[in-house]
Amino acid sequence: MSASLSSADLLVVGESVADVILQPDGTQVTHAGGSPANVAFGLARLGADVALLTQLGADDDGALIAAHLVGAGVRLVEPPHPALRTPRATARIQPDGSARYDFEIGWTLTPRETRAVRHVHTGSIAAFLSPGAEAVRALLEGARGVASISFDPNIRPALLEDHEAARARFEQFAALSDVVKASDEDLDWLYPGEDPAGIARGLVETGTGAAIVTRGGDGVIAMTRTGLLELSAVRADVVDTVGAGDSFMAALLADLGRHGLLGGGLRATLARDDFDLRPHLEIAARAAAITVSRAGANPPSAAELAAEGGDEA
Repeated sequence: MSASLSSADLLVVGESVADVILQPDGTQVTHAGGSPANVAFGLARLGADVALLTQLGADDDGALIAAHLVGAGVRLVEPPHPALRTPRATARIQPDGSARYDFEIGWTLTPRETRAVRHVHTGSIAAFLSPGAEAVRALLEGARGVASISFDPNIRPALLEDHEAARARFEQFAALSDVVKASDEDLDWLYPGEDPAGIARGLVETGTGAAIVTRGGDGVIAMTRTGLLELSAVRADVVDTVGAGDSFMAALLADLGRHGLLGGGLRATLARDDFDLRPHLEIAARAAAITVSRAGANPPSAAELAAEGGDEA
């Protein structure tokens, strides 16, 4: 099912990837993946009205991903195209549950305009890989007047040869964004040896509304104009960490949307002295904990999140 750029409440822009998961014991399975696609899927599972602007090939991988997304309720802005090849990523799961990636991917999105979209999310490869990254940035610049914006760099070092250029691109996208979510690993690659809290503070000082750092078992920190928040990690029996950050992002956006906080007014909301981001972060952390407790990028449904206490904000 296709959708125009103006027909959904939330628009996610970015890559969809066929994730080939290789377990330590040698077993292999292919899942629909790609960080932006995972966020769109997670949003749909939580009941959000979401469209995805992505690029899929008219091949077996593209058919698998399209069925996965549409089956959850995601509306595809464009159907799989016969002139494209669906990107692939091979995730080699380590004994501790973490993942190492190899990529076969291209990103050639052309410039677009958005109309009447309340929120736009992007990140990962789509924000860094040319020529498509330039089109994504232009889309955000055009949407910023009416929509709120979120960004997750989800750094893939194997695809980023120029460290300084990648850091400059990250800072450009972060300055356009109301919410930036990055892992401690992302920030360590971008700013080796620097304190994550200090990086988050710097992002807020240069325009970001809320800078959130996920730190695995060490919990979450978030900086807004009202100061620093710290949250402990939610306990979970880790199967693997694939898709955990995307599940966190989707649940955060879904909860902000559920409380009427998305849209251009989010900037003013994040700057208020009395605004408390904590309950929304707690729900996002619960969603991530559910995701790491099972294999692959498998975020919770609204019912599963509610059963874990995630509907109490």
